Amino acid sequence: MKRACLILGFLVLAVIWTGPLLSAWRTSFAAHMLAHMGVVAVVAPLIAVGASGKMPAVKPSLPLIASLVELIVVWGWHAPAARLWAESSVSAAVLEQASFLIAGLFLWLTCLAPVEKPAQLASGALALLLTSIHMTLLGALLSLASRPLYGVGDVTCFGVVLDAGQDQALGGVVMLMIGAIVYLAGGVFLLSRLLSDRRERLAG
Repeated sequence: MKRACLILGFLVLAVIWTGPLLSAWRTSFAAHMLAHMGVVAVVAPLIAVGASGKMPAVKPSLPLIASLVELIVVWGWHAPAARLWAESSVSAAVLEQASFLIAGLFLWLTCLAPVEKPAQLASGALALLLTSIHMTLLGALLSLASRPLYGVGDVTCFGVVLDAGQDQALGGVVMLMIGAIVYLAGGVFLLSRLLSDRRERLAG
């Protein structure tokens, strides 16, 4: 099962980085968000699950640090100036996608590392729930913004022509529907493990 998750994670990453999103994300914000969420909320957890058996235990503070790193990376790259740089420069686009993958792996690997203390589970659950919150906030801000933050003209997203506001709103919805939900599910899963372990200890 873990080996299958690891292989699937790398296959999805290859599809994202070599498929049609590679050209589409440079002009369409919604396509960019699909690639972004695919990397941090699909590829990273799959690879983390696949590698979890080979990971050492981590300090309880590390998942929270990783959550902060992901917040800085995600919000930083969605600043209008950073987004414009990634659109106009191949090296910036590569740096953006690499930083998404590194930050996503840092968070998921530390949250899913082998557990030695209950504090690790608690920290991992909190880190994923906090990440879900900031993903939800950013997605909502992008969806509900009164004006487009990225560009002013029409864009084509997989054959569909959208104006800049529609493209941005769609990207925000993608973040809400994929990113926020996946991180929330991960946090709830770790929280349920923590409560289950606590019940077992009390019963024993």
